[in-house]
Amino acid sequence: MGSGQVTDWQGKNVTVAGLGVSGIPAAKVLHGLGAKVTVVNDGDDERARTQAAELEALGVTVRLGDGDSLPEGTELIVTTPGWKPDKPLFLAAGRAGVPVWGDVELAWRLRGPDAAPWLAVTGTNGKTTTVQMLASILRAAGLRTAAVGNIGVSLLDVVLGEERYDVLAVELSSYQLHWAPSLRAHSATVLNLAPDHLDWHGSMEAYAADKGRIYHGNRVACVYNVADKLTEDLVREADVEEGCRAVGFTLGTPAPSQLGVVEGILVDRAFVADRHRNAQELAEVSDVNPPAPHNVANALAAAGLARAFGVPATAVRDGLRAFRPDAHRIAHVADIDGVAYVDDSKATNTHAAEASLAAYEPIVWIAGGLAKGATFDELVARSAKRLRGAVLIGADRALIREALARHAPEVPVVDLDRTDTGAMLQAVTEAKRLARPGDTVLLAPACASMDMFTNYNQRGDAFAAAVRELGA
Repeated sequence: MGSGQVTDWQGKNVTVAGLGVSGIPAAKVLHGLGAKVTVVNDGDDERARTQAAELEALGVTVRLGDGDSLPEGTELIVTTPGWKPDKPLFLAAGRAGVPVWGDVELAWRLRGPDAAPWLAVTGTNGKTTTVQMLASILRAAGLRTAAVGNIGVSLLDVVLGEERYDVLAVELSSYQLHWAPSLRAHSATVLNLAPDHLDWHGSMEAYAADKGRIYHGNRVACVYNVADKLTEDLVREADVEEGCRAVGFTLGTPAPSQLGVVEGILVDRAFVADRHRNAQELAEVSDVNPPAPHNVANALAAAGLARAFGVPATAVRDGLRAFRPDAHRIAHVADIDGVAYVDDSKATNTHAAEASLAAYEPIVWIAGGLAKGATFDELVARSAKRLRGAVLIGADRALIREALARHAPEVPVVDLDRTDTGAMLQAVTEAKRLARPGDTVLLAPACASMDMFTNYNQRGDAFAAAVRELGA
């Protein structure tokens, strides 16, 4: 199982770790290729038993409630991205010299000889938006493309499907990158780096190193964030192909080999002739939807990757104009009595919430949920001057309340001691009471949602429903 393509899967003993959204397709694909597949799974609930029965009917072996022991004779493990690297199964694999791949690695290895190149995106925040912007720009250039990967479209399905693509816009999480040692993108970007998923990676250094894997083997451009030195450091450390360039993006005036903003215009000083003297106009800031600063940065990163692939400037403009953000990403819900209500339920960590808070002022901030080990002092200290008030919900709201007391003691805080789903209507009602005409009531929780809601989508829907009820 070296670094090359595996062409003969017949009879290979492959263990698939986890029945998750990537595990089941991987098991089916490997079984279809002739491998002897065993699936191991921690859980043994009704859902897992139903999934197991479906796989067993195909001839796949499934072991439920036994995700830690290495099946005898295993030659390769293909893992669900969420399983931690320190799991006993992987430690046993390491001792036995058994390689571990993720679903992305498997998809990369199964590509055909004329497969579409990958333009890859990672970062703590903004990945999905940037990948969707990139796909929109590529489509505007007349290229056959798709936004795939961690965005919910399986790379295995795309790589093995009938449809042919010119290029793929690929979102990759730090988990996926950890288990993708041989991935080599055409060009890639790390949008930003802030502490996240440290319980999985073990340290900020390990998290950053896994993000940095996206640059390894890049052929044309490593696109980095000028405002985030860690991303530039990762480019410096990357082992890239001869001639691959470092290309920065900045919200300021770009230097040569950068994309940036000049007087409301997105400009390119990287992919132009004589970049020391020339700049190419790409689009106006007003073409970016919404034109919040962090979203303009996303647009510049997407433009950088598209330009690395040779896309003309007009396609950047047309693609950005055609792009529509997903629900729950700084989505304007309504204006009531001169107050704007904005849903950014997708801001599930402090870094995302800080970007969201930077887009408005004054703000009545609705925050709280599951902190996932995060601290809030830096976020509150940087955003304090923008806050009219704060309404806190969720299991770990005390951590935010204490940070507000330390860094924004003059900001009025409403602490809602409830975690039922009906709390959102009360939160929006309290926020309305604190807000004045011209303010923005912003749901940017800086926390995960699972203490009160199924996911961030449901949380955002509850906010929008509460706003509509208030305005009725």
